[in-house]
Amino acid sequence: MNKDLSNIKKSKILLDKGECVAIPTETVYGLAANAYSDKATSKIYKLKKRPKSNPLIVHYASLKMLKNDCDINKNFTYLYKRFSPGPITFILKLKKNSNISKNVTNYNRTLAVRFPKHLLARKLLKKINYPLAAPSANISTNISPVTKEDVLDEFGKKIKYILDGGRSKIGLESTIVSLINKPQILRLGGIEVSKINRALKTNLKFNKKNKKLIAPGQGKLHYSPGIPVRLNIIKPKLNEAFILIKKRKSPNMNFYYLSKNKNLKEAAKKLYKTLRIIKKKKFKSIAVEKIPNLGFGETINDRLNRASKF
Repeated sequence: MNKDLSNIKKSKILLDKGECVAIPTETVYGLAANAYSDKATSKIYKLKKRPKSNPLIVHYASLKMLKNDCDINKNFTYLYKRFSPGPITFILKLKKNSNISKNVTNYNRTLAVRFPKHLLARKLLKKINYPLAAPSANISTNISPVTKEDVLDEFGKKIKYILDGGRSKIGLESTIVSLINKPQILRLGGIEVSKINRALKTNLKFNKKNKKLIAPGQGKLHYSPGIPVRLNIIKPKLNEAFILIKKRKSPNMNFYYLSKNKNLKEAAKKLYKTLRIIKKKKFKSIAVEKIPNLGFGETINDRLNRASKF
């Protein structure tokens, strides 16, 4: 049997039993469980030490399955056709007869939904008859995982199985768009806001002040390496890790490059892995040079701002 098919079969057996499995996606690795099961989804919160008030994103294989749970609208159709499967999450109205666990929604009448692009995730979703609730596979507020090894760093033997799909291609979470009433950007992520604006012919901006927790990634402290992070730094302190996006003339063992030529897409992909490497090196703090606040730079700055609340 093909190795991928064998691993998908193992994942399905555990998920059918109500267990959690780490799955690869193009954004980051997710901690997946049956979104229709109270028992299974409660295990996600327990493993992640995640507040129950923080809703989960639900991953679907098809539009047909989504229509069992959510009402869809014109804006959803535009964005779905343009960006799905891919790194975009939609907030939609939940149907009254939906079987989605109340754990997933925090008793809201809305649901965060996504169609992942990663081939293994899609194959797994097509093998099961329920959608998967799958937040990032890390302890709550920690750095998101982009490889199997990162997930093991977070959970060790506490996790039943990790479906290994290699390194996540994008390396940042999905962009979250609320389509309840007027569209809003609730989280920056793997699709730039400018592309969403072109698709909808709007001028949406990231809504930092939305206080109602209807989507993940809205917490003040998030994506944290567990040490102080200082932003917009020209010169680091002695023995401080220094994150850069442009090559410096003089080499330094404490320099960590997200990019050497200000490539913001490359920098976004390397962000979490770099933070995790620095954490393992036992630095006491991290300095970050100024990153342009445009495109993926805005997303990187959002993540670093939340990480700096440590």
